[in-house]
Amino acid sequence: MKTRKLIYLLIVIVMTISTVISGCKSKPEGKNKIKNQNETEFSTQPKEEEEQKQVKKQNEIQDETLNGIPEEINSLISISGNQESSAVVINTQGGPMYDFDTTTVKEETEEIKNRDFFIVNVHQKQTKNPELFQDKEISFEEAIKYDKESIQMLAKVINYYKEQGKKVYVLGMSFGALMAQELISEYGVDIADKYLIIVGRLDMPEVIWKSFSKGGTGYFVDGVKAVANENGIMDDPESDAIPSNSEKNVNKLAAGLGKNRYTEKLDKYDLKNITYISAMEDEAVGKLSEEEINFLKSKNAKIILSEGGHSEVISNEIVNGFKTAFGLE
Repeated sequence: MKTRKLIYLLIVIVMTISTVISGCKSKPEGKNKIKNQNETEFSTQPKEEEEQKQVKKQNEIQDETLNGIPEEINSLISISGNQESSAVVINTQGGPMYDFDTTTVKEETEEIKNRDFFIVNVHQKQTKNPELFQDKEISFEEAIKYDKESIQMLAKVINYYKEQGKKVYVLGMSFGALMAQELISEYGVDIADKYLIIVGRLDMPEVIWKSFSKGGTGYFVDGVKAVANENGIMDDPESDAIPSNSEKNVNKLAAGLGKNRYTEKLDKYDLKNITYISAMEDEAVGKLSEEEINFLKSKNAKIILSEGGHSEVISNEIVNGFKTAFGLE
């Protein structure tokens, strides 16, 4: 009996020792297993961070060289045509309006057969940051400041393409005509190679620009008689409807340049590289006065006086303007 109990006790002792030994062997394995899992988990995080850094860096490189153009310039423009062409037409759009017009010039010049040029449309302050103009009415002083920023954007783009060795042609229609004139007065006529200015004014009648400076409008009867409407809206100058703040704001932007006397500001320049097209029945800005025409002649500018209204002359003359001003036909 005692022998059997002794044997049983020995078996229990052996089993216990075996379990302990087995447990001791398994602990390192379990510890190593946790360690390995942790190493895998934490080692992937730096790897992911590194990959993310690489992706971010690559995106930054792509941003800086998008279309081969620095992002600082690329963010200001829209391009159509072959960028390898030797000449670039820089368009500063009309209006002023909030939509960035990237198609009008391309569509209006499709019949030009010589395609050794491409078109670059340049943002203005109100197209780049329309949120600044939508709700709060801006002051006339703010409008003048914003116009100056638009001119700086335009000059920055022009200088970029000049540095690329391109022939730089500037196109300005309506409000864009004022932009082109202000560009010359601020940076000199040699900032670009040639200019085409369509349906603009050198000296806007005071009654018109002062009305616009207050957020109102104005128009011209038969392209000559100036009529102001300080309570009008942009789409209907004869209306007595109260304009919205956004409408008042673009009117003030127009006045910010329209107030300038360009027969004085451009007097020191030879304007032989400018072609100026005026609409004889222009209801929006009026036709060029005799004084303005004589000034342009004295400065060697080419002048085309075209029958028709504001928008009509833009459509009818832009192709002829490209031929006369830029030699593109």
